[in-house]
Amino acid sequence: MEYTVIINGKPEGPYSLAELKDLNIKPGTFIRTPGMDDYKEAHELPELREWLGFRYQQTAPQYFASFDQRLLASAIDYFFLMIAYVVVVLVLFIFIDQKAMRITTALMFLALIPVAKLVYSSFAEASVKQATIGKRLLDIKVTDMLGNPIPLGVSFGRNLAKTISVLPLFLGYFYSFLNKKQQCFHDLIANTLVIKQRLI
Repeated sequence: MEYTVIINGKPEGPYSLAELKDLNIKPGTFIRTPGMDDYKEAHELPELREWLGFRYQQTAPQYFASFDQRLLASAIDYFFLMIAYVVVVLVLFIFIDQKAMRITTALMFLALIPVAKLVYSSFAEASVKQATIGKRLLDIKVTDMLGNPIPLGVSFGRNLAKTISVLPLFLGYFYSFLNKKQQCFHDLIANTLVIKQRLI
């Protein structure tokens, strides 16, 4: 295994694991191996903790999902929900002959889409993936303030609190432009973050 190390702000290497001992590597030194997408701190790599005697130090997330990423993720989720809605309604229409009843059924299920989104998002964001389909496609996820998964109760509360972000005039969402961690009102209420893996 070869390691590239950030020394004085510049990447140097590659070095072998044995050579790292001579470089005065600190737990917070940024290191990267060929298979990694981005640099990580030395204490985050298990083999370096074992070899250099570091302890894992949980660090707060550094990269946060932007407003447009979150908006696109939500649009993707609604797109898939709309597909599911159309399929369900078309299947039901097979068993419903009356036009008035068909319209009523279609409207009733249409009104349930936001409820389905709330339930789906709550379970998905509290899962191991920490994200809905839309968020997973954009490589973003919901975490607590230290990057840990959130429990189901917090996830439900966060998604219910989105009504506060929506009203009035989506001001709670636009607040993310003024927040260094790009949190919306519902994130502040639930004490959560929406993070991404790297800056680019």
